[in-house]
Amino acid sequence: MDKNKKIAGASMLGARFIDPECIISRLDFRNGMKIANFGCGTGYFAFPIAKKVGPDGTVWALDVLPQKIESVESQAKLSGVTNIITKRVNLENEKGSGLLKESADWVILVNMLFQNSNKDAVLAETKRVLKKTGKILLIEWEEKELLIGPKKDLKISKQEMFGIAKKNNLEIASEIEASNFHYGLILKKQR
Repeated sequence: MDKNKKIAGASMLGARFIDPECIISRLDFRNGMKIANFGCGTGYFAFPIAKKVGPDGTVWALDVLPQKIESVESQAKLSGVTNIITKRVNLENEKGSGLLKESADWVILVNMLFQNSNKDAVLAETKRVLKKTGKILLIEWEEKELLIGPKKDLKISKQEMFGIAKKNNLEIASEIEASNFHYGLILKKQR
């Protein structure tokens, strides 16, 4: 069988999934930075970022689901990671993260915006906590129908995301390769 043969939009061989360490290595995360991981889940990005920003840095791991926060707390305790601060939040609420204005060097939004009905509220909170020179890493599912991930009607196409960003006074600084199933954008506040 041809190794490039595709079934239902997903490559049979050579499938490349999100690799947080690889993505983080290509971005300008530095020792001592303050990073807000919105919709942190079980810490898939939070832990590699915590390692990258070092003990002088901080990762705020924020999620609406208590079991996700408990998982991150447990992993952090077991692995001796002390620079991750967890908090259960609702990012669709005004000041929902509970973070101070312009306190984050980066805000991470990975596979989470599609789950929110009020995307504008989440992006407003993202902008509120982002420093003037800060950046946003946004990774979302490709629009195509796949055997994995959410249903197509829940996904946000890259073109639609461009419109959402513009509407929320965010500019696309660059695009990054995220996986065979996702697109990645670096956003920043419009000046």
